[in-house]
Amino acid sequence: MATEKGIVTRVGSETAWVKTSRTSSCEGCASRQSCHLKGEDDKEVEVEAFNDAGADVGDRIVLQVASGALLKVSFMLYVFPILLLILGAVVGQILGPAFHYDPSAFSLLLGGICFVLAFFLIRLGSSRMACKSEYRPRIVRVLK
Repeated sequence: MATEKGIVTRVGSETAWVKTSRTSSCEGCASRQSCHLKGEDDKEVEVEAFNDAGADVGDRIVLQVASGALLKVSFMLYVFPILLLILGAVVGQILGPAFHYDPSAFSLLLGGICFVLAFFLIRLGSSRMACKSEYRPRIVRVLK
């Protein structure tokens, strides 16, 4: 489980808004679209998290995101586009002669198309993943 410390800024019915320092792990987070940057140096983010610990405004807390969720998101962002690029290039190399094209050129074209297609699929998938509770952070503990 990935954990971060932060301070609760607002509380809702089941969720709370938490201000925390921006880290490199933010890039792979499914909730990054709901984060709001604060400050001029973009070092702080505010994210909505499930308030399982019953934290109140001003409490220092510990946020947690499931490791499995982070691995899935990381795979989708970093590995999936490369796999589609390679798949498109291989298929282009095989099908190029069938369409009377140079295999290398068709491989480049189809690989590029598949690479761009991967980002559209990621965009669709990230919208669905952001709605699922397993990909959203949770407040697990209030610090004293």
